[in-house]
Amino acid sequence: MQMADHIAGRIAKGELRPGARLPGERDLAEEYGVAHLTARRATRELRERGLVVTLPAKGSFVAYPREEGDSTAAPTE
Repeated sequence: MQMADHIAGRIAKGELRPGARLPGERDLAEEYGVAHLTARRATRELRERGLVVTLPAKGSFVAYPREEGDSTAAPTE
């Protein structure tokens, strides 16, 4: 969770811009000093939050913000 929160903070600050490719899970694990599976869980958490999208064989990318009234937008809590 801490790793996902840190990456989410970087996205919120604009350090990681929409469309930017995230490093691979193994690279993220090395960068943060965590196990590969921890990096995988962090990426999954970011995907569930709608902050990143993962394309098979391409990688994970920072998601573009959804527009107000976008019918595909996830419901807010």
